[in-house]
Amino acid sequence: MAFGRRRQAEEPEKGPEVTDEPAEAAEDAADEAPAKAEKAEKAEGGPWDSEDSFPELQRLDFGSIQVPVAQGLAFQVNFEATQVDEEGNPLDGRPVAVLVQYEESAMQLQAFAAPKRSGIWDDVRRETAKDIQEEAQGQTQEGDGPFGSELLAMVPQPLTEEVLAEMPEEFRQQIPAEFVEQGWAPQIIRFLGVDGPRWFLQAVVQGAAIENEEQWQVLEDVLRGVVVVRGDAPMPPRELLELRIPKEFSEGNEEEGEEEGVQTFDPFERGPEITEVR
Repeated sequence: MAFGRRRQAEEPEKGPEVTDEPAEAAEDAADEAPAKAEKAEKAEGGPWDSEDSFPELQRLDFGSIQVPVAQGLAFQVNFEATQVDEEGNPLDGRPVAVLVQYEESAMQLQAFAAPKRSGIWDDVRRETAKDIQEEAQGQTQEGDGPFGSELLAMVPQPLTEEVLAEMPEEFRQQIPAEFVEQGWAPQIIRFLGVDGPRWFLQAVVQGAAIENEEQWQVLEDVLRGVVVVRGDAPMPPRELLELRIPKEFSEGNEEEGEEEGVQTFDPFERGPEITEVR
């Protein structure tokens, strides 16, 4: 970069030749510094890449993500219909998300392809906030969390007569009268993202863990223990990494007593409605 020129008459004796190499080296060092810091921070805990050296834990293998199993956890696989009948009823589907449930809390996990040299969480976070504000008439706030930048959202949840009628009585009684009268209740959602080598992991938390530190700590430990299996196949950024059903799910359905920590499931019974990255 040129900072200005001396007049020719004042030009000093010619010294060592100046090139752009030192500047380029400085730029490279500046680029590497955050990456090294991020790598050092990541070394303290996951989520992990399948090529990392990570702690050996009992995990359920969902294909692109391997999720730790712990006391009190239940798991559900969310499906997206790929074929429907004339009335719109699902005939076939593919797994699109893993739902981890603990007491009154839930965390949805999805892994996506990402560019080799840059993450996508910053862009995804901005787009998610915009969609919530413009399409759902909600509110969002960015903040820092244990995994870096995150997004907290308040989305109005309709409380129509049909919705209330389908709720279990014990849940319906807990809804404040003012929410019932106004026809909606605030739903708080916490979005977390982790950029990895050619992958992006999104975690979306709902329920008591938003405010209950004990329940959140359980879900945080699960997230830190996740292993992402990116694979070598070229994929466009933001394409969902393929999920599969763990063998424990099938075994749990065949046996009378299901394996602890694994919940039997209906493929088309969705968990909480959570925004998916597209």
